[in-house]
Amino acid sequence: MDSGFSWSTNYNHPTPWDQDFPPLSLPDMLAASVARKGDAAMLDFMGRRFGYSEVARGVARVARGLQQRGVGKGTRVGLFLPNVPHYVAAYYGALAAGATVVNFSPLYTAAELEAQVEDSGTDILFTMSAAALLPTALRVLEESSLGQLIVGSVAGALPGAKSLLYRMLRRKEVAAFPDDGRVTRFSALIDNDGKPDPVTIDPEADVALIQYTGGTTGTPKGAMLTHQNLTANARQVNSIDPDTGADDRILGVLPFFHVFANTCVLNRTILNGGMIAMLPRFDAKQALETITRTRATALPGVPTMYQALLDHPDLAKTDFSSLRVCISGGAPMPAELREKFVAATGAALVEGYGLTESSGVVSTNPYDGPVKAGTIGQPVPATHIRLVDKEDPMKDAPAGEPGELVVKGPQIMRGYWNRPAADPKTDGDSFTEDGWLRTGDVATIDGDGYIRIVDRLKDMIAVGGFKVYPSVIEAHLHEHPAVKEAIVLGVPDPYRGESPKAFVTLEDGYDVSGEALAAWLNPRLGKHERVSAVEVRASLPKTMIGKLDRKALRAEESA
Repeated sequence: MDSGFSWSTNYNHPTPWDQDFPPLSLPDMLAASVARKGDAAMLDFMGRRFGYSEVARGVARVARGLQQRGVGKGTRVGLFLPNVPHYVAAYYGALAAGATVVNFSPLYTAAELEAQVEDSGTDILFTMSAAALLPTALRVLEESSLGQLIVGSVAGALPGAKSLLYRMLRRKEVAAFPDDGRVTRFSALIDNDGKPDPVTIDPEADVALIQYTGGTTGTPKGAMLTHQNLTANARQVNSIDPDTGADDRILGVLPFFHVFANTCVLNRTILNGGMIAMLPRFDAKQALETITRTRATALPGVPTMYQALLDHPDLAKTDFSSLRVCISGGAPMPAELREKFVAATGAALVEGYGLTESSGVVSTNPYDGPVKAGTIGQPVPATHIRLVDKEDPMKDAPAGEPGELVVKGPQIMRGYWNRPAADPKTDGDSFTEDGWLRTGDVATIDGDGYIRIVDRLKDMIAVGGFKVYPSVIEAHLHEHPAVKEAIVLGVPDPYRGESPKAFVTLEDGYDVSGEALAAWLNPRLGKHERVSAVEVRASLPKTMIGKLDRKALRAEESA
């Protein structure tokens, strides 16, 4: 049963928790929205708009082109793409052809891309002619079992004037197209009648997406997400929006190759019949301009993104009057950052939580209702949660104490690619023996069903037999007006085994030493929590979606 949650009296999302999400494939979800929306805008790419019907025709041509090249049920089709219109056509086109999509970050090195291409068995890969992407993809084509490459042009997706400027001024950013029979232009792929052979999809059995993740154990694994996992999560997220069905224009700056954007930006918006204002990468000035230009109503992001928008000098002249809600995920949102952003923009800013293994979203604070700062809100509909003992996941956590958060629901992955599913002995304890997904996050759940993440199991610091939560120390650091970002790690200590060490960046205009910060911080902490040092840095490492990267910092410290 779910830990101490009184669903009927305390649930603050606008639709009931106890609801069903019938099996639905992604192509059928897209088709329903196309039938409903027709020529209404689905995508805005740097000012060029693509309607639902136009995108659907492109999807059909991609599907037919892939089928002509041997792609069928179960073929793995990789996307090595930023947020460009080609991504949407390739994603839904591959699925319509019966294939399984594999997402790859455009920031991968050739070695990283090759490793995941080999692990997933990807046969055909979409990329762009950009100099930052094509040479990497070509190297992987030469050195792996990858069979084919499809290459799109950024200039071809831009509005006319911008396309001409791009071709004239950014030639150095475009790689030469190779004379290689294994490499096909995107335009050649879609040069067909747009009539793909029909494919029967079982939404609950067929894997739509292999999404690589560090997983709950830190080992890179491909989460197998079915069509039903992804469409259920899109419907779950859509159902908690009190303005579902209203004019919907979402800023799509989170990368589509990441599960957060895949569900909350791409799939959910298409399900709802909204428009995605796509940006190929996050640039604060461009994002602010796009909010004003498109009258954006929603902005999903990560805390560092909201901080960058606050720091930009164009913030004051940006028109935020259309912006209804901002959804923060990927990392904890400092309370003072949330307060500053809400005050500056007037938009609601709610914090949510999810994992790759859960198709993106497990819980969120209500868009229009009680928001408890520092919590990840309540579970989205049809999502069960429990707290289990940190040492024995087959036992519930002791009453009133933190425990590991475990989850069940229609959005939970089928298992890991090429690894036995739900077998704790061989699958890194990713599931409990009775089938609950282990998140690896230590949490508490209050009487209203709001979840508070205390820490990661693997991030807890062992100090002389005591368990220290880095997030507790980081929260105290954020109370100092000079501290902008903070990460706390355990470092070797000859006497205590480990001791906490803090790494911070400073707000503009402050000049505070690490020694001074440590002297301010330690009296506020328990004796076993006190830091050995505070190191002030110009910057802290961040992941591909912009959240603070504890793993990379730990590797730097170890080196």
